[in-house]
Amino acid sequence: MAQTIALAGKGGVGKTTICGMLIEYLCEKKNGPVLAVDADANSNLNEVLGVEVESTLGDIREDIANAELSSKNPIPAGMTKADYAEMRFGDALTETDGYDLLVMGRTQGKGCYCFVNGLLSSQVAKYAKNYRYIVVDNEAGLEHLSRGVLPQVDTILLVSDCSRRGVQAAGRLAQMIVDLKLGATEVGLIINRAPGGVLNAGVQEEIAKYGMKLMGVVPHDETVYEYDAEGRPSVTVPQDSPVKQAVHRIFDQLAL
Repeated sequence: MAQTIALAGKGGVGKTTICGMLIEYLCEKKNGPVLAVDADANSNLNEVLGVEVESTLGDIREDIANAELSSKNPIPAGMTKADYAEMRFGDALTETDGYDLLVMGRTQGKGCYCFVNGLLSSQVAKYAKNYRYIVVDNEAGLEHLSRGVLPQVDTILLVSDCSRRGVQAAGRLAQMIVDLKLGATEVGLIINRAPGGVLNAGVQEEIAKYGMKLMGVVPHDETVYEYDAEGRPSVTVPQDSPVKQAVHRIFDQLAL
């Protein structure tokens, strides 16, 4: 059975970059295979990984809906609509060496996640048995976890920047995990982009206030910013960079 690791945190804290580095780590250090799931409607995990995605589940769902309104029926003779849809949804899985990537993509209509949530759930369930790890980049909240869209999550990594407000947001997510009885074996906090890799006393107080387990601190590194600004995959940052070394020390602690 696949081990599922979910990353969550408010937008802009570098969660997706850390998620990409975790996927790379699992492929290189743990021999994968990994199913990487971008469960954020504003998807960009593929950019962090340096993978070109041709179709998302949302794109394909919309294509099928538009085709039904068209005078030209794209469904081959003798094939049911359900079989055609299942065939098309298979196109949303981007295969690479070591990991495959499944992207949820855009919502149905104005803010409605119902249909694409269902697609994401069914596709992950279909593929899960083929992988040792499932790594999920969630949106800012815990919607996919709280609604049971994803399989049982073993590890939840909450990512925050080094601000008090960021830690407070992570603390609220940690409390939601308890309240919703999500049953994760391990829940940990990662502080990202800390100047010099050091936390000040105020941030440490907030972490203690919420009773969160601090897995580690990732220092601010201009190299990561430069890679992003130049459109280079964040996972290709050199192995000896302070960020890569810090996240690997964190990942080494996980029960993988």
